[in-house]
Amino acid sequence: MANAKASLSEREIEVLRLVATGASNQEIARDLVISVNTVKVHLRNIFEKLDVQSRTEATLYAIRQGWVVVDGVTRLTGEATPAGPSDEIVLPAAPLQPLAWWQRVYALVALCLALALLLLPSLWREDQATAAVNPITDRPVAGAAPARAETSRWTNFADLPTPRTRLALVAYDGRLFAIGGDRESGVTGQVEIYSPDTDTWSAGQPKLTPVSNVGAAVVAGRIYVPGGCTGPADATAQVEVYDPVSDTWTQVAPMPRPLCAYALATVDDKIYVFGGWNGQDFVDRVLVYDPATDAWTEQRKMPVVRGFAAAAALGKTIYVVGGYDGVREYPDTYAYDVASDTWTERSPMNMARGGLGVAVVNDKLYAIGGGWKGYLVTNERYDPNSDTWSTFETPVLGEWRNLGVATLGTQIYAVGGWNGDYMRVNEAYQALFRIILPLTQ
Repeated sequence: MANAKASLSEREIEVLRLVATGASNQEIARDLVISVNTVKVHLRNIFEKLDVQSRTEATLYAIRQGWVVVDGVTRLTGEATPAGPSDEIVLPAAPLQPLAWWQRVYALVALCLALALLLLPSLWREDQATAAVNPITDRPVAGAAPARAETSRWTNFADLPTPRTRLALVAYDGRLFAIGGDRESGVTGQVEIYSPDTDTWSAGQPKLTPVSNVGAAVVAGRIYVPGGCTGPADATAQVEVYDPVSDTWTQVAPMPRPLCAYALATVDDKIYVFGGWNGQDFVDRVLVYDPATDAWTEQRKMPVVRGFAAAAALGKTIYVVGGYDGVREYPDTYAYDVASDTWTERSPMNMARGGLGVAVVNDKLYAIGGGWKGYLVTNERYDPNSDTWSTFETPVLGEWRNLGVATLGTQIYAVGGWNGDYMRVNEAYQALFRIILPLTQ
């Protein structure tokens, strides 16, 4: 036990003592003059070193080891010590008389009351935080700022004009289309178009129905946006289609049921929708839309109930990665074979990721972002031939979720998202480098 304390740094001990008072991350950051993200890192390290899962467990552990002193609780010792200003009461060595049963009960009740007075503020904050969490929407955290990292393959381009999260991002005809999402004023149908050639954004015709927690797919030159969340507890089944040439929106056959926070991919000009949130619960259903017949069908269910996963197709196989179910995020990887309508479990990612984005370059899968519950310092790359995941750098540390991810050529763009506040980043990762060799005679 003593080794556990010795392994904590002085700063971690300071953080632990403030946690024991019931202080929130923001209050700890203010008292210690550090950032909220730094507090999260310290807490993660404390939990790992003490092998605990929550602030309450860490507090109880510290009390048991005597690292935190509860006002009014006496500590008995056999060594005489002069009285001082400490809250501890130290008694000289003396034979201890057995306590009567009523004295033992009284002492136990007094100790429980003292612990309750100490822990109730912390438990109340945790309960309040849990009650306030809604997986379908976010609330900005005061003083939150994305933690940045120096990278070699990521390049920052012109920021998204409107900071937002839970948007759809799709590439078509050499441009990026950012559609819908959540912003400070609420759910939006806004369309903003990025042109890499000029590094500029322009506005498109807004979507007919403002939605968040959506995906988008291109089929035959048109951009399909199925369903979406219209509010913190509402989903829609409406499917709307954007024509980039005429800058207009139309409607097609709605989904069989309302749905948002799903994973989406295309194979053979058909749109596959996996899991998601139906307005009440997370689901495991797989829906398929065929634009040629304007009809939806249902395929074999996913092996798990999941929302906020990401999907991408390699050939006739669609990989569904990560996800979040309102309680925890997952590292899982599942392969769905379109031809046989079957599922196969593959190697999981190194870290659990919910609200991530996935892109494909040169037959490899790139998983970007996440960090709903954990603190992430890398992204990950999947090689289906070896069924292995490896890490690569990220420009945003900690929490970077519900962003938009799309591929243009050999670059993967990651736009917007959430890191304690609505983000406007527009970062591009150079997945491959093209080398042109001179011709020789």
